[in-house]
Amino acid sequence: MKLPCIAIVLCAASSASAGTPRLNAELAGIGFLVGRWDTGAGNVADTGGTSKGFSVVTVEANGAALLRRDHTDLFDAAKKPSGGFDQIMLIYPENGTLYADYSDGRHVIHYKSATVVAGESVTFSSVSQPGAPTFKLTYEFHAPDTLNVTFGMLPPGQSVFQPIASGTLRKHQ
Repeated sequence: MKLPCIAIVLCAASSASAGTPRLNAELAGIGFLVGRWDTGAGNVADTGGTSKGFSVVTVEANGAALLRRDHTDLFDAAKKPSGGFDQIMLIYPENGTLYADYSDGRHVIHYKSATVVAGESVTFSSVSQPGAPTFKLTYEFHAPDTLNVTFGMLPPGQSVFQPIASGTLRKHQ
């Protein structure tokens, strides 16, 4: 009777000491995203206002995915609160391609490709569809604790991406 209890305690101790699961090789190049990131004042191009919040990126599914959870508070051009929202984004590899699915409860964006410079940057791009905008989301890592983020949209029939939001995040210590 004592042996099963000892085995359970040993298994629990070894999994607790293992810490955060290691990322699969396909995600290793964007491992710099993992952690809690706090924002300073970001710019919201379409309103002239600013944003402030945080982003938490965790390793999920035994290292096979990353999950980004954000909260953003918005301020108008006069620096008065103008709302806020939560958002999530699941990042995962499939058949040699990096995908991401984003939702804020009102919008969904399916990113169908990513350009990765291992340890430095990742740019996610949505699929171009007739009559619909194309989105681009870029993270640029600046060691040891800064992440620049830009989000833009290519409206239907146009050839230049328009900035929607940008900001700098600092890794929470």
